[in-house]
Amino acid sequence: MKTVIKWVDGAMFVGETGSGHAVVMDGAPDGGGRNLGSRPMEMLLLGMGGCTGYDVVSILRKARQPLERCEVTVEAQRAEEIPKVFTHIHVHYRLVGRGLDRATVERAIHLSTEKYCSATIMLGRVAEVSHDYEISDATAP
Repeated sequence: MKTVIKWVDGAMFVGETGSGHAVVMDGAPDGGGRNLGSRPMEMLLLGMGGCTGYDVVSILRKARQPLERCEVTVEAQRAEEIPKVFTHIHVHYRLVGRGLDRATVERAIHLSTEKYCSATIMLGRVAEVSHDYEISDATAP
């Protein structure tokens, strides 16, 4: 896996992934940026949320669960002192589907957070990671 990150100006960088996708990262105006992209630390949380969301959806699909929507919210606190590492990360899963089985959902989340999601496991070596979830029945169209 390889990425290339190029400085544009101020605090703006453009990152290109090995799969050929680009993303803009920028800082806040008080840090020399123009607020034209996500902060690099936000990108870490996005990656973690995408990684665990991918796992949970994949596991639930394989279990033939009637999943219609999955939303992952990731909130984090950072240390006050430099390096301002994440100290606590909370992941909230919102799953929507008609008749989702609670035990299967719990198993999918557990497998993601404890076995499959490299980002969660890696960040969990620095920060306390917690999670919860809610299940909603889909409403009729």
